[in-house]
Amino acid sequence: MVPAGDDSADAPALTVAAVARRLGVAPATLRTWDRRYGLGPSEHSAGAHRRYTAQDLERLLVMRRLTIDGVAPAEAARLAQAPDTVVPPTAASDDLTGRLPVGVPEVPALLGVPTPAGVPGRAAPGAGGVVALVDAALTGRADRCTALLDTAGTDLTAWWSDLVQPALAALARRTVVERPGVDARETLLGAVLAALRARTATPPPTGAPVVLLLPVPGEVRPVLAHVLAAALVDGGVDARLVAGPVSTRHAGELALMTRARAVVTLSESPAPDLSVVARLAGERTDLPQFVMVAEGAEDRVPLDRSVHRARTLPGLLHEALAAVAQSSVP
Repeated sequence: MVPAGDDSADAPALTVAAVARRLGVAPATLRTWDRRYGLGPSEHSAGAHRRYTAQDLERLLVMRRLTIDGVAPAEAARLAQAPDTVVPPTAASDDLTGRLPVGVPEVPALLGVPTPAGVPGRAAPGAGGVVALVDAALTGRADRCTALLDTAGTDLTAWWSDLVQPALAALARRTVVERPGVDARETLLGAVLAALRARTATPPPTGAPVVLLLPVPGEVRPVLAHVLAAALVDGGVDARLVAGPVSTRHAGELALMTRARAVVTLSESPAPDLSVVARLAGERTDLPQFVMVAEGAEDRVPLDRSVHRARTLPGLLHEALAAVAQSSVP
């Protein structure tokens, strides 16, 4: 465990009851964690009850956050006691999740997925990296988020599914009281975009095939569109994201103007307006379109030979690159 600050040694030791109130758990839970996983108080004076130090509390905070995110208690305890687990200070945001009587849905374990490691400052593989990223976002530390999200040598689809997406989901489950100017989700999204800008800083080669990413009317463009665009650039494509309102007429003009080899539309809405996709399919039967929508909205995807529905980010990336490669064959 790496202490969050240099003054932890001066912090007063805490009783079981005080720590239980801080974490929003029953004292019996703390005793169970002590007995089963060794996460007990380390300070002991003759004739007095054992008390929790600041370092003990940091380990328990990590344990609590991991279990809220669905990590098995034994694995959460192992990560909480790992020497490289970092807990940033929480002065800028009060995380109330552990104190509220909310149900936490079961989520798949985030551990055991191979991701690049060994880069200083980068988020560690698995749930520990997600926790560090979430804590940095909760405290408004954009620089820390950016360092944890370094994409050098990583596969962007894995980077998204193993780190960014779980962190966004974890933030969505948290109830926090934030200070003016602190927005955990916006801090994380800003760092994600910064990482993708750095990844694609080198312009694509002249003449690289263009893939156009169109917005859906009435929707905020999902950050996943930027991740896909950067992954397409990794594949040798000149990916361009269209911002602002796009009418059915504009879509065809943009495709012609950019000489797009393929068009991609992403939606997170349960009822997306895909009229632009349908109109473009009628005008440009030779132009492949790839559409990925939220679960339950599949029936809204227009049925057309040129329109292909993708179910996953890796699948969408593979199909789009294959279509571009096929269009380049004389």
